[in-house]
Amino acid sequence: MPDLVETAVNAGNFQTLVKAVEATDLVETLKSPGPFTIFAPTDEVFASLPQETLDLLAQDTLKLKRIVAYHVAFGDVRSDDLRQIDEAQTFEGSVLAIQSTNGKIKVNDANVLQTDILTDNGVIHVIDKVLIPAIVASE
Repeated sequence: MPDLVETAVNAGNFQTLVKAVEATDLVETLKSPGPFTIFAPTDEVFASLPQETLDLLAQDTLKLKRIVAYHVAFGDVRSDDLRQIDEAQTFEGSVLAIQSTNGKIKVNDANVLQTDILTDNGVIHVIDKVLIPAIVASE
């Protein structure tokens, strides 16, 4: 079974996220045994960000790394787990708020569109927004 990075590449709709992972030297981490859970915005979601935001992130790799790491939680957290917890510790160091209501799961203010894309070292859940840590948003 492919790892998180290979699975994201093979899916075809996470190219922007994969480029961000590569630009921030997180590839080796996400290829390690983990396990990790990635809350993954699609290329379409990244494309909805204002161009000036994308340009700023491309120039500030430290900030970009914090944002990418904020999409990665420790452990193999599947949809059944998401329905039972209310937060998840991220690789970035902050905590994501998890909410499950009427069968729908939210991570912070992002909706989970697809769950449980299983990989060799974790799981990917597709979300409809780019998650920004509060501390980065306030900078």
